[in-house]
Amino acid sequence: MQQSAEQVAQAGQTSFRSFELDANRRPDPVGITAEEWAVRVDLAAAYRLCAMHGWDDLIYTHISARVPGTSGHFLVNPLGLAFDEITASSLVKIDYDGNVIGDTPYRPNAAGFVIHGGVHQAREDMGSVMHLHTIHGMALSMLPEGLQPLSQHALRFYGRIGYHDYEGIALSTGERERIVAALGQHRALVLRNHGTLTVGKTVGGAFVEMYYLEKAAQAQITAQSTGQRLLVPEPQVCALTDQQWQEDFSSDANREWPALLRKLDRLDPSYKN
Repeated sequence: MQQSAEQVAQAGQTSFRSFELDANRRPDPVGITAEEWAVRVDLAAAYRLCAMHGWDDLIYTHISARVPGTSGHFLVNPLGLAFDEITASSLVKIDYDGNVIGDTPYRPNAAGFVIHGGVHQAREDMGSVMHLHTIHGMALSMLPEGLQPLSQHALRFYGRIGYHDYEGIALSTGERERIVAALGQHRALVLRNHGTLTVGKTVGGAFVEMYYLEKAAQAQITAQSTGQRLLVPEPQVCALTDQQWQEDFSSDANREWPALLRKLDRLDPSYKN
């Protein structure tokens, strides 16, 4: 009998890591609409771009995207594939209850179901969720003061970032409501002692938010490592910069994302398969 991701999550850490891929089987793309395929291509591109930036963590962490024209279905990476192996057809479609939709040899990461399912269900205004374990993101998550207004990149999140205390590996659906509450209406969340999370109306939007958050974290950690006194902009300047950044949100990466896709196409267009 096929297990849902929720059942796997409830079974514990051992179960969700014991799944083995069947390399001889491939997903069946029958029944995928043109709109869903376009989202699949964007999502696969986001995984490849994360790998290019060095943001991957073996086969773990996850990026997801809502399936257009459905109620409660979203796409996520299959457990067992590295980010630079993921293609549009290999992504797994699941519902909020963790049930796999369609014919695929793959299964999702249970932690991905717990985190992403909750955010997608609560934030219907957002189409994509990205959760990573980058070095600088994890370092930021260990600092009690969190992200500080030290750089222009950081001011994109001025008063607009949430924090969720660590509760162990996210395998319990009971943690969902607390993650969702910590995110609130923000586009970014620091999972303390764990990593970072961003959301966007599109896959490109979530990716670009993560890009700025990662840059801000890297700049802060690097500056703090010098042990020197750091310059902090005046509150009125921070507020002005925040306002300027908010005006940029309406594009939702409409400028940056096409450029990133062109770069990926030049290097390796196999993500579209």
